[in-house]
Amino acid sequence: MTTNAKPQAIYLKDYKEPNYWIPEIQLHFDLHDDLARVTSHMTIEKNSGPRASKSSTLILNGENIKFVRLLVNNESWPENKYRVQPTTLQIDDLPHHCTLTIESETEPTKNLSCEGLYKSGEMFCTQCEAEGFRKITYFLDRPDVMSSYSVTIEADQKKYPVLLANGNLVEKRQLDNNRHLARWTDPFKKPCYLFALVAGNLGCLKDTFKTRSGKSVALELYCRKGLEDRCRHAMDSLKWAMKWDEDEYGLEYDLDVYMIVAADDFNMAAMENKGLNIFNSSYILANPETATDFDYEAITAVIGHEYFHNWTGNRVTCRDWFQLSLKEGLTVFRDQRFSADMTSVAVKRIEDVIRLRTLQFAEDAGPMSHPVRPSSFITIDNFYTMTIYEKGAELVRMIEKIVGRSGFRKGMDLYFKRHDGQAVTTEDFVSAMADANECNLEQFKHWYDRAGTPTVAAKTHYDSAKKEYTLSLTQHHPSLNGPEKNQPFHIPVAIGLIGQNGKDLPLQLQSHGTFSSGSGSATLSTNLVSEHAREHTLVLQLRDQEHSFTFEGVEEAPVLSLLRDFSAPVRLQYDYSDDELEFLIKNDQNMFMKWEATQSLTVRQIKASVESLLKKDVPPSASRLIHSLGSILDDQELDPAFTSYLLSLPEETYLAQFFNTFFVEEIHTARKQILVDFAHQFSDKIYSRYMDLSQHPSIGNLGQTGAGLRALRSQMLKYLCMNNNPSNQELALHHLREAKNMTDELGALTALNMVPSEIRELAFKEFMAKWKHEPLVINKWLSLQAVAPLEDSLENITRLANDKNIFDANNPNKVFALHVTYAKKNLVQFHKSDGLSYRYIADTLLDIDQRNPQVAARLVSAFSQWQSMDSIRQGKMKAELVRILEAKNLSANVYEVTTKILNS
Repeated sequence: MTTNAKPQAIYLKDYKEPNYWIPEIQLHFDLHDDLARVTSHMTIEKNSGPRASKSSTLILNGENIKFVRLLVNNESWPENKYRVQPTTLQIDDLPHHCTLTIESETEPTKNLSCEGLYKSGEMFCTQCEAEGFRKITYFLDRPDVMSSYSVTIEADQKKYPVLLANGNLVEKRQLDNNRHLARWTDPFKKPCYLFALVAGNLGCLKDTFKTRSGKSVALELYCRKGLEDRCRHAMDSLKWAMKWDEDEYGLEYDLDVYMIVAADDFNMAAMENKGLNIFNSSYILANPETATDFDYEAITAVIGHEYFHNWTGNRVTCRDWFQLSLKEGLTVFRDQRFSADMTSVAVKRIEDVIRLRTLQFAEDAGPMSHPVRPSSFITIDNFYTMTIYEKGAELVRMIEKIVGRSGFRKGMDLYFKRHDGQAVTTEDFVSAMADANECNLEQFKHWYDRAGTPTVAAKTHYDSAKKEYTLSLTQHHPSLNGPEKNQPFHIPVAIGLIGQNGKDLPLQLQSHGTFSSGSGSATLSTNLVSEHAREHTLVLQLRDQEHSFTFEGVEEAPVLSLLRDFSAPVRLQYDYSDDELEFLIKNDQNMFMKWEATQSLTVRQIKASVESLLKKDVPPSASRLIHSLGSILDDQELDPAFTSYLLSLPEETYLAQFFNTFFVEEIHTARKQILVDFAHQFSDKIYSRYMDLSQHPSIGNLGQTGAGLRALRSQMLKYLCMNNNPSNQELALHHLREAKNMTDELGALTALNMVPSEIRELAFKEFMAKWKHEPLVINKWLSLQAVAPLEDSLENITRLANDKNIFDANNPNKVFALHVTYAKKNLVQFHKSDGLSYRYIADTLLDIDQRNPQVAARLVSAFSQWQSMDSIRQGKMKAELVRILEAKNLSANVYEVTTKILNS
């Protein structure tokens, strides 16, 4: 929807139940190439509950729909008793119980928003979350209206032999004129955002899964014909997810068939429509030649995520869109746990924390900051954010830390028992956790309603005479004012103490301390050993602004291992010495803390270097950090995947968070210098490690072991190319040409992308020539072009965007690969002080906004750092934001994001 008027905000405090319910709906779709006739038969019942509006007018949502006719109880309704508006159908004086029939038409081929009913290539498909159902037919498009669906689809049999909808297939038959019909019924009531329809000429990979109770479930993955073999990993991932959910939570699948469809044009990663998931094809199609190890892991995670939604989102859904994290945060937590069990617990936690701190912490500190449960929004599309998903998952993880893993399972069991088939709130979830474990989580609820990232500061003292070690914790939230300032968070802080011999010390805390409880009924956790058998980890409960915890019987001054596994999404302030950080790198048995110590050393070095560069001084030596990285390089016992993360420096977006002003060039220069210095000082060892990895017998294997080896080898190749040595660039080109899988090909291109050269240009040309007929592979090529640190980056991006053979501005994946990647990841080029990139991206998003406001709004967020820039960049970014806001027919999506950024 576009508008010239200022869109109005919607507020959580104004929530009311609808004045009518729709317990049943029958939909009939008459599909033609460029037209869809939709007939809706709805059972309508007046809501007499105390929280319902008393109005006698039923207001149905509808956008871009051609109204044909309206019947009430199979009779025409007087024209003076209904009004067809651009976004609503308003009907007066309906009986308290009746049947409502509405006939309407849509034009899916003209719908380029990838929302509602549209065409992806020659396939009809739908996307209804959050408010896309109103683009299909008139309805109460809100999640608390749950209905039983019966869906009939008819279409040309030759062009659209596959007709799919939610639920179970109950009828399929031939019609006249070479058309056919399929009817699907879903036995479970659902909100309309979970509706799905697909019609096309598709290939299918089939399999079965037997549930723990013995039920056989048909599994069907649909894609473009000829690509069925690329669905095998997705199918395997689905079966792993179904088994994992049974083992971990006792949850079985509930329909006769589970279907997934790959769509080439899709705004999101995937959608959990009941029994008929629709996926972005990039999260389904994979084989070693076209997909990287990262793609394989991402497919497993997203398949798991959408499957887990069957219970956390579908069977129990959210009452209103303010509760979005109720389903998304909880399901992200579940897919994170699943992925960790499928791969590596330590590596997965590091990946999740990198994503959280790089993206969500920045969001929390910027103009788009909002609570996990927002209090208002203009369009809910803009709130599918890192805060809703990633921080929401961290809140669930904290609850698990507080009640223990077995207590969390009890809470989940009670949650499903109480609320199966209901649309509920975050309070319902937290209450189930508290009641199941007989504990008080009222204070914890503050996390859901407050924006921003708390800070936890720590101080320690060791009393050698008493053999006591005291840890004092203070929490602070800089953005809170008024009464909230004196309402502290409930923060679980996981710690360990490490002796001088490098081993964890047993933890004996004085009785006045506050601990986590594995059972929820005791004061002290009986499970002091975490997932790693050699660790002794205690989860302290910080409930006050300040609290001190004293440990008894500590025979020597320990080194504190603080916030293990990142037990809470907070910024940590603790004055570790360089010696202590190096000690943790070498000795901490908590793998996350070992990685965290390397990050802390790196951030400290880069901060010092940036400060020197700003003063035009010579940056301080990074020899200590480089030596620590070199010791990691020597450790052959570490998991290769973990080692690759230890040797990776924080991204510039994360580093910018440590400065009041985003010093673009200085941060880029300081970070790059460490990479170059490390590559130069340890060039022989890096080359030796590269060659050893190349000769490893498992380097070509699929699965976690091979993926870890390839990740580390790619890291070695990248460092070799940092030296700007022609022989190393030739090595990378040879690596590219001899590669047997896409991981190694992309690894070579990524290494060559670090430093401009003729060999880089040759490698990119050869890759394009080889893969030009594979759209998903070309998207990877576009992303690498977008992040290349080239002086003529903008000209290159513009040239690629104008090449119709490789770029389509109507395809979300193409826009994400090129424009979103450039604006959000190539910071030193996007933020060039001439401001030309700002203008280009603003022009691009304004063009996209006329077709796909969701994608356009994501591009606007690239301007969210404008007030953190220097005055020159601030002025140029603000000018573009003002120009965007003044554009005609601006969507509500872009209006909301732009307004928030400007008003920050």
